[in-house]
Amino acid sequence: MPRNARFTLPHRPTVYHVISRTALPGLPLGDIEKNRLLEIIKYFSSIYFVEVLGFCIMGNHWHLAVKIYPRDYATRQEVQERFVKRYGEDVHFGDQEMEKFSKKWTDLSEFVREIKQTFSRYYNKRHNRRGFFWGERFKSMIVQEGSTLVNMLAYIDLNPIRAGIVKKPEDYRWSSLGYHTQTGNKDGFLSIDFGLKEWNEQDPKEIVRKYRQFVYETGAVDAGKGKTIDQKVVEKARKKGYKISRVERFRYRCRYFTDSGVIGGKDFVQEVFDQVKHLLGSKDERKFTPVGGVEGLYSMKRLGES
Repeated sequence: MPRNARFTLPHRPTVYHVISRTALPGLPLGDIEKNRLLEIIKYFSSIYFVEVLGFCIMGNHWHLAVKIYPRDYATRQEVQERFVKRYGEDVHFGDQEMEKFSKKWTDLSEFVREIKQTFSRYYNKRHNRRGFFWGERFKSMIVQEGSTLVNMLAYIDLNPIRAGIVKKPEDYRWSSLGYHTQTGNKDGFLSIDFGLKEWNEQDPKEIVRKYRQFVYETGAVDAGKGKTIDQKVVEKARKKGYKISRVERFRYRCRYFTDSGVIGGKDFVQEVFDQVKHLLGSKDERKFTPVGGVEGLYSMKRLGES
């Protein structure tokens, strides 16, 4: 059976939520493996024309919120600089290389493939094994910037809370909030350009503070899937610097943030649908589903789903 086509918007900067799971039983990603996978993600994010907005590496899967820039953003000078970083100064860079890598380094599937293949080789060598490490192909969905993206990032950063691993999201160092808090966003790895105009902030520290507050406030609400942040922890954090009222309750159904094909405002979902509906192989109009508990948020299911 042929694979369903992947939703992408290759001609404009687009944010995707990527999810990839291992094929091995149990929790094969220990601390050392998580550190290595994070380093690989950081490396390839410096080669590809991307911005990483959020991530979380768990014991058997990982999440990535990444903005992919289209090919017309890849100038010859920038492609050549990245080519030298990747292959060294002694390897020839000409028109053919420009054509090849300006296309490759602006492609979501290539970006994720290189991350996964590089890690698989590392893992198999470290554990003296052969064979597949990753399970089925990675999931991806298009995410609208602004409030939809911030909700998505909170969903990603709350993975360790739902799993009962930590009591505070920033205590988990293999997540974006943990990375911001524990390293001060070392090497400028994470972008904080969330597109949320309502925050009206330019100061990076204040943007992270408001995002941390949003994660805490939403993480304290029971979304019906896993554990929540203890209310006492939230109260303590609030007293230390939260200056605005409680964010609207976070009672969305979590599955929309993993199983949708597109998620965002109704107009955004309609716009993306109009651009990708030729992939559906059907003339039927799609019905968009409102996401419960988050006002104005809609999703469209993946190709091949009813």
